[in-house]
Amino acid sequence: MASTAAIPAPRPAPEAEEIYRRWIQFLDDEFVRHSSPERRGEIVRDQLYQIYLGRPHGGKLNLTLTSELPGNVVNLSLDPQNVTMEAEHYAELDRERFQPLKPLLWFWQMFDRSPIGLNHWLGLRFRCMLGRHIFEHLGAGVKIYHGVDLTYGYNLSIGDGVTIRQRALINDRGGIAIGDNAVIGSYARVYSFWHDPRDYSKVRLQPTVIGAGAHIASHAIVLAGENVAPGESVGVFPDDRA
Repeated sequence: MASTAAIPAPRPAPEAEEIYRRWIQFLDDEFVRHSSPERRGEIVRDQLYQIYLGRPHGGKLNLTLTSELPGNVVNLSLDPQNVTMEAEHYAELDRERFQPLKPLLWFWQMFDRSPIGLNHWLGLRFRCMLGRHIFEHLGAGVKIYHGVDLTYGYNLSIGDGVTIRQRALINDRGGIAIGDNAVIGSYARVYSFWHDPRDYSKVRLQPTVIGAGAHIASHAIVLAGENVAPGESVGVFPDDRA
């Protein structure tokens, strides 16, 4: 049986921590300073070039050689203006609200798919920094783990002390509010819309509420319109199997 004694929180070496904090602060300042989709897209493109290619953005692509096509696809896809996202196919999308957030959502996805996205200490802080610019509300002391999947972002409100474990899906098409100190387990699914079973083009949006202190188990599903009561548990937990 594992010991429950408190252990010191692991952290990077001091030099690395200082550099990580400087990078996150730089990005935070840039996204405060610039709200236009175009400028935010340039910032994200420039950052992803260095993360994925190890060099600054610049130079002209060789568009004539077929042998260069895969590299050109990679280069072009690091720029948010050259990608499409699933959310852009939804009829109810508020495009005016979404456009300034699209580069940040692309940054979120591409950071998590890069090697540094697996850096636990850095990732927790990076996602919260972006979340403050994406979500309707983000409280203090939130932990969002690797691979969490978002839809619009602007319809999502997260209270203080919330934990969202790895690979959870938070589909906020119709609006999702997560109360203080709630926990969303890994691979959980939280929805806020319904498909008509006879016609998938017909969608009904319904806000979903996860109450304060509620626990959503790993792989559990919360359907659109559900109001999970404060402190309630949804899904199967290890003690339930005893």
